[in-house]
Amino acid sequence: MSDVLPQPLPPTPGQTVGPFFGFALPYERGNELVEAGTPGAVRLHGTVRDGAGDPVPDAMLEIWQADPAGGVPARSGSLLRDGTFTGWGRAETDREGGYWFRTLTPGATEAGRAPFFHVTLFARGLQTRLFTRAYLPEGAGPATDPLLASLDARDRATLVTVREPDGSLRWDVRLQGEGETVFLTYDEGAGAGRDGVGA
Repeated sequence: MSDVLPQPLPPTPGQTVGPFFGFALPYERGNELVEAGTPGAVRLHGTVRDGAGDPVPDAMLEIWQADPAGGVPARSGSLLRDGTFTGWGRAETDREGGYWFRTLTPGATEAGRAPFFHVTLFARGLQTRLFTRAYLPEGAGPATDPLLASLDARDRATLVTVREPDGSLRWDVRLQGEGETVFLTYDEGAGAGRDGVGA
């Protein structure tokens, strides 16, 4: 048998395995970056929906964020909830696709820039994790962020949280279809670029 194939073989279609998020990944109080009653605490919450608009009951979200002063925490032991703010949390969705985090409002990491949460999403039907951002509604616009400036108003709106009457932040995720959330790709050394899941 020859070691050289006469022509290139087509790639095998990708398949997802799982999700198995209920095993080992969730941990107690993973969505609570700060204690209840912490001064400046805010609730970030929303719903994850698929392309048909149905809730995704088995997704998992992670957030990474700056502290209120715009500093990026650099501390190991994020799985430990010992009262030290690490800027990282993990939440799974419930049967209605809902999730929530209790955290601090992030500050801008650069003067004049819009503060945001980095978000990583894992869900059924995805071959890899998805990356996106959830911006604070105050000051989020083309003049305050290069990514927001690169998007039209409709796409930009998918990345901006809504301040609710109780002060919490609502941010819904749509994996595909009408109102699809803008997702990002990260090329090594090139920064973030847009990558629509449905594209």
